[in-house]
Amino acid sequence: MITSTRRVTADKPEVRISFSLDDPSELKDAEEQFPSFPDLEQRLQPVLPCQSLKESVQVYRDHCKMAREFHQVKTEIALLEDRKRELMAELAEDERVTLEIARLEEEFRLLTEENRTLVTVYTERTQQLATLRVTNQKRQGSS
Repeated sequence: MITSTRRVTADKPEVRISFSLDDPSELKDAEEQFPSFPDLEQRLQPVLPCQSLKESVQVYRDHCKMAREFHQVKTEIALLEDRKRELMAELAEDERVTLEIARLEEEFRLLTEENRTLVTVYTERTQQLATLRVTNQKRQGSS
């Protein structure tokens, strides 16, 4: 297996390239052994361990574990923020609908009141008309 590590520029992380002409599983093993964490700042990236020191390897593994946990938490936060935006939009829509319902209820109340008034006036005018017809008939009958 051939492995090469290069830094493209000073501000970019190191790039590790591994390949083999024999066994394709070696590439996968190299990726698992030295994972990358693109969402971590360069200064927070795990530093490759000194393979001869057991403590260095353990610190590296712990660091990688924390980096994976950080990535999971960051992903969960992003999902929760998206859900919060959705809920806020739903709340705003619900508030708009509530205001519209209140407006329509008030309009219905006013129209119902106006209708009652018009029915009352109609009934009174109908009675007045009947009374006037009776009076008019009496006049015509007496003349």
